[in-house]
Amino acid sequence: MYFKVQMMQNVHLAPETDEDDLYSGYNDYNPTYDTEELENDTAFQEAVRTSHGRRPPITAKIPSTAVTRPVATGYGSKTSLASSMGRPMTGAIQDGVTRPMTAVRAAGFTKAAVRGSAFDPLGQSRGPAPPLEAKNEDSPEEKIRQLEKKVNELVEESCIANSCGDLKLALEKAKDAGRKERILVRQREQVTTPENINLDLTYSVLFNLASQYSANEMYAEALNTYQVIVKNKMFSNAGRLKVNMGNIYLKQRNYSKAIKFYRMALDQIPSVHKEMRIKIMQNIGVTFIKTGQYSDAINSFEHIMSLAPNLKAGFNLILSYFAVGDRDKMKKAFQKLIAVPLEIDEDDKYISPSDDPHTNLVIEAIKNDHLRQMERERKAMAEKYIMTAAKLIAPVIETSFAVGYDWCVEVVKASQYVELANDLEINKAITYLRQKDFNQAVETLKMFEKKDSRVKSAAATNLSFLYYLENEFAQASSYADLAVNSDRYNPSALTNKGNTVFANGDYEKAAEFYKEALRNDSSCTEALYNIGLTYKRLNRLDEALDCFLKLHAILRNSAQVLYQIANVYELMEDPNQAIEWLMQLISVVPTDSRALSKLGELYDSEGDKSQAFQYYYESYRYFPSNIEVIEWLGAYYIDTQFCEKAIQYFERASLIQPSQVKWQLMVASCFRRSGNYQKALDTYKDIHRKFPENVELGLM
Repeated sequence: MYFKVQMMQNVHLAPETDEDDLYSGYNDYNPTYDTEELENDTAFQEAVRTSHGRRPPITAKIPSTAVTRPVATGYGSKTSLASSMGRPMTGAIQDGVTRPMTAVRAAGFTKAAVRGSAFDPLGQSRGPAPPLEAKNEDSPEEKIRQLEKKVNELVEESCIANSCGDLKLALEKAKDAGRKERILVRQREQVTTPENINLDLTYSVLFNLASQYSANEMYAEALNTYQVIVKNKMFSNAGRLKVNMGNIYLKQRNYSKAIKFYRMALDQIPSVHKEMRIKIMQNIGVTFIKTGQYSDAINSFEHIMSLAPNLKAGFNLILSYFAVGDRDKMKKAFQKLIAVPLEIDEDDKYISPSDDPHTNLVIEAIKNDHLRQMERERKAMAEKYIMTAAKLIAPVIETSFAVGYDWCVEVVKASQYVELANDLEINKAITYLRQKDFNQAVETLKMFEKKDSRVKSAAATNLSFLYYLENEFAQASSYADLAVNSDRYNPSALTNKGNTVFANGDYEKAAEFYKEALRNDSSCTEALYNIGLTYKRLNRLDEALDCFLKLHAILRNSAQVLYQIANVYELMEDPNQAIEWLMQLISVVPTDSRALSKLGELYDSEGDKSQAFQYYYESYRYFPSNIEVIEWLGAYYIDTQFCEKAIQYFERASLIQPSQVKWQLMVASCFRRSGNYQKALDTYKDIHRKFPENVELGLM
């Protein structure tokens, strides 16, 4: 009875409300669910302290599976069970409302939570997480991992050093990587099974080592390293490295082995790798050319041109047919070379079709990008191959080289290289010039006077140069004007115009033309050299020296530039610098008698007779007809009291200049000084017979 009364006290009936109120009942609160009053609930506290209110354990019944006592549920049950504290059970129906199911443990609360604690579902009040467990650097696995990382770093450093041109450092790094990789393999075998060895790392270390050996021209070591890779069956696709071995044998001029390894590599490369197979076949063809087996080379290049025609294979095919002298096949090969597609964009793509600023910006950006530069290089290479091939076969494919050039020009005009036709015509004129046929060269070049401005300028430039060589400065100046008027930005035309003005003695005006040529093309070495000569004529030595030093930075081993620098220092009265630059000159051309005599002259002016004699004597050895050198050597031997040795030099001088009596007088004087009076008397008589009116002889 008490239990029922207690239940009734805890029940609160909801007030009657409008049934249409959708938000009714949300603020109602059933005190049965209030956990704050559990401490004052006598029945609950009794149940906690004793077994009162606990459900007896369920025992299995054999063989039946049904339980004897009914279990109340929220579905269809007429009575609702209450807990020992008066709360309805989960799922029980009370006042027509089913109590919702609850979790075993409420979210955000723990068993250790105290009453009144803050809501902390993420457990942030527990502080930071404990630190990670430190790695055990002494463990074998960690040591292996660190060693493998070090090997990879060494391989990478070796490759970087190679790309920077430091081949010695690259090889040292590669060797160090090889040593450490062998230590790594031994450690792995001790810790793990052999199947876990990193084969990719071993392959990369060996391959890099072989590459560095080859780069340092240590071919025997490179071949041994490649053999280690190729013979190891665990390395997949290692047979392709036989191409590298073939390349090494080719460098060693062991052509038979090179062909052997190229063919072995070709056999191991599947047909799907078409491009690689083509490159190997091209190497085989080049090797056949080097061995003189032109028929085999022709077969290789013909096969390449039938599968994937390219410029190099086409050019090599022409060379092979030229070597065997097959005119018809040369023509066909030239036509095949002309027909090779370039696969580059037309120049019209880089011309803006409208005034759209966005389009203009895009075109400006791609006009000189890397792709455009690559296209220019490919086109330049194609033009070089075609021009070289035309110049090679033109003299032999027809009865005369002129007819051969005409055939090549017609073929080129009908191809995508129309612009090269005019260049071939100009080359035809240059060929006439090499054959000393000046008139034909001029006639050929005059044909371009009615062509477009670029070709006209090139032809007029060559004509101006030809007339300048013939010292016909008026004609040279006329054609130089025509070249400049046709193309004001042609540096060669401006240089030729400056030359004609220079020949007339107008050095200031010549310098202006050379400067304009340099403004149009800063790499025009002819204009830079000529302007240095002009400044030297104007006695502006500092500016002349500046020009020649700039030119020396471009042409490091140019003998002419080195001599001009030395000559300017001599004019500036700085013999030490002049000697230094002349020493560089004779290191480039050690047989230049003029440079050697100039060194002797400078040392003589400095009072160093022994050094002067050395360089004068070297100059005499290479060119024994220089009168100044002969005279100095004869005088040197007279001064050093070796008159007998001086006689041979004066005798040679008398042979070079037989009309000059002084050389024969010097010979007679040397005989007299050496005590051979009879020989001296005979020489004087002979001189008197040849030169009876010579006053000096009478005085003696």
